[in-house]
Amino acid sequence: MSLSRGWSGPVKAEPDFSQLLAVLRRQKPGRPTLFEFYMNEPLYRTLVGSGAALGSDPVLDEGSLLRIAAFRAAGYDYVTLGGPGWRFPTNAVAHQQTVSLNAGAIITDRASFERYAWPVIQESDYERYFMALAARLPRGMKAVICGPCGVLENLVSLVGFDTLCYLLADDPDLVQEIADAIGSRLLRHYELAVQFDAVGAIIGNDDWGFKTQPMIAPADMRRFVIPWHRRIVAAAHQAGKPAILHSCGCLTSVMNDIIDDIRYDGKHSFEDIIQPVEEAFEQYQGRIALMGGMDMDFMVRSTPDAVYHRSRAMLERAEGRGGFALGTGNSVPEYVPPENYFAMLAAALEGR
Repeated sequence: MSLSRGWSGPVKAEPDFSQLLAVLRRQKPGRPTLFEFYMNEPLYRTLVGSGAALGSDPVLDEGSLLRIAAFRAAGYDYVTLGGPGWRFPTNAVAHQQTVSLNAGAIITDRASFERYAWPVIQESDYERYFMALAARLPRGMKAVICGPCGVLENLVSLVGFDTLCYLLADDPDLVQEIADAIGSRLLRHYELAVQFDAVGAIIGNDDWGFKTQPMIAPADMRRFVIPWHRRIVAAAHQAGKPAILHSCGCLTSVMNDIIDDIRYDGKHSFEDIIQPVEEAFEQYQGRIALMGGMDMDFMVRSTPDAVYHRSRAMLERAEGRGGFALGTGNSVPEYVPPENYFAMLAAALEGR
């Protein structure tokens, strides 16, 4: 990797998951460490190289094989994957640039709740999936397993945001039953995943907030959402594996819950307009690891030089204190200029 801002080919150094573990333990890793939730398929193919042979697998789909190869090529010590790939069925609409938080709702009252076909989690699917994954992971690399979204995100998807707001006032017992039906399945998903050596950590991916506050009141978060996250993180910790919260939005009012009650090891997703990662690092360093943080608007609008220098400055800020991995504030969708992404990588990978 050079400061040319272009892609000079796969990183030759082998992955070392212990580097990410050090970050999540709020320690100083042995070298600058990268973290990203996911990128995009054109970027994956650029990282792997045109014509690269991914092979095939009877269990892992082509997208998973591509993601493994791309994360390895870019210098990550892990790959994010979702496991066997089940979902909570909704009346989902076709993907659009903007989708209402009421779109796709399928549970609106107790009768529709009782009719809903809840997914059945098969333990055998997990053994089959993770045995196949173990055979495909490059040496030194682990999987960081996410969920099919989280408790609140699925609650909003299944019920619709407007209906959820009414139910919180009119029928909180029904909200509790829906949240429990979601949370119990997510907990089982993670309980099964962390049993396997191929899994190094988990991500609780659950968008909780708007730009100024959580989607629902902190008291409701503590009643319906946080208890399930607490149990998910406890399951990971019992297996000796750390847990990362990926959540967008302003979570100031529940950060103490995230750190001291749920006991997440790392927090991912930052936005400058809410709190720049530099400020968040100064506030929370030593209590929770901070993952990523290069604001998405900044990544899109800035020059490669600006991205490189801010990334280097953030790495230098964390040097000696630890608990930070460099990445974007959220993800790398196709509208992020590739040269800006490569400039961010260069800040961490120079010298490897």
